[in-house]
Amino acid sequence: MTAIVALIGRPNVGKSTLFNRLVGKKLALVDDRPGVTRDRREGDATLGHLRFKVIDTAGLEEADKDSLAGRMRAQTETAIAQADVVLFMIDARLGITPMDQPFADLVRRSGKPVILLANKAEGKKGTDGIIESYGLGLGDPVPFSAEHGEGTSDLLEALMPYIPDESEDDEDEEAAWADVPAADSDDEEDIDPDRPLRVTIIGRPNAGKSTLVNRMIGEERMLTGPEAGITRDTISVDWEWRGRKVKLFDTAGMRKRARIEEKLEKLSVADSLRAIRFAEVVVVLLDATIPFEKQDLTLVDLTEREGRSVVIGLNKWDLVADKQGLLAELKEKANHLLAQVRGVPIIPLSGLAGEGIDKLMQGVFSAYGVWNRRVSTARINRWLEGVLSAHPPPAVAGRRIKIRYMTQAKARPPTFALFGNQLDHLPVSYTRYLVNNLRDAFELPGTPIRLHRRGGANPYDKERKG
Repeated sequence: MTAIVALIGRPNVGKSTLFNRLVGKKLALVDDRPGVTRDRREGDATLGHLRFKVIDTAGLEEADKDSLAGRMRAQTETAIAQADVVLFMIDARLGITPMDQPFADLVRRSGKPVILLANKAEGKKGTDGIIESYGLGLGDPVPFSAEHGEGTSDLLEALMPYIPDESEDDEDEEAAWADVPAADSDDEEDIDPDRPLRVTIIGRPNAGKSTLVNRMIGEERMLTGPEAGITRDTISVDWEWRGRKVKLFDTAGMRKRARIEEKLEKLSVADSLRAIRFAEVVVVLLDATIPFEKQDLTLVDLTEREGRSVVIGLNKWDLVADKQGLLAELKEKANHLLAQVRGVPIIPLSGLAGEGIDKLMQGVFSAYGVWNRRVSTARINRWLEGVLSAHPPPAVAGRRIKIRYMTQAKARPPTFALFGNQLDHLPVSYTRYLVNNLRDAFELPGTPIRLHRRGGANPYDKERKG
């Protein structure tokens, strides 16, 4: 069983910087201001020959348990309870502060093995702080610099008694989401039921994304509350639905670009965009009490442009009075406002009450199946013959555009290649006509469809080749 190491300490001592160094990539957001991290984030870490799971936590602060800071502290206490060993971090340059002592007592009372890590100890600036840290009663401090990697061998030596030694050839079954290749890179492969389906949940701030994820997995894994914009990092969790493995990604709420001013929010949004690019299905979560705001439409359009399968979740459905009437109205509005993903699944649900989650996941797997769908070349060209007869392409400068042939180039998303002459002059309206007919004829609702135009002769025409 993989050992778990929790990074604990007051705000701004460098926990996220160390987390990124241990996992080998910039997964956690890092900024000069204190209190950037809120949710606990897990990652697969490597230090020398050691392999373990590391948990980055929010900075410890004294606060009322019902406040945001208090709920953040509860997340940190959960991480301590899960850990096999705790890395208690202090800022060696500042020395021991009044905030360090009570939390050192908290870690000591947990009964877990503790390693005192004096971070930011590069050069001679941290010498006084290192000496002061003996007063915490947590043993000999390990001088370290998460920023520059100094003291790595000392940290390795301190961790070795608590982490089983695994061979270099052993690999974790799953890498962090940033290591997973983009979804459309393996479009030629069959669907593997043993590989987790990557599902990213996006939406405006306070749409209820974290509450929904907590209800899905059955635990208070994500920090939630009435405050908008609590989530900052994209957090991944492993889950299983009806025997199918799923990797869920909870993201920060995304506001209109014009309203984003702070550097930290820009980092959060960039993290959310990266989660969309590495997803297979994206659930765009709307607040059912104020659905289809302009930002909602922008997020669906963004997902479609990234070529990801789309499902729309109508959260807070328990607050809606006329449920049947509103649902019919919203489906009609979606077909009008979101023509690029016409027929997209729209699922009413309530993350708070736990209603509609099964239907949401049915919609997710159905959309994933459509996203992977392939159509035989023979069927496509029989269909093409019919649509060309019903509505031939227009003439350009007295010469009619000639469409000879079509084939599906790949799936994930369904991508078709159109062969003929003067296809560069094909009007957008006619391309839309072909795409809409493709969607209806081959049952491709809601998924992005790509149509590439290729000039020249039909490469499959044996008579012309002869």
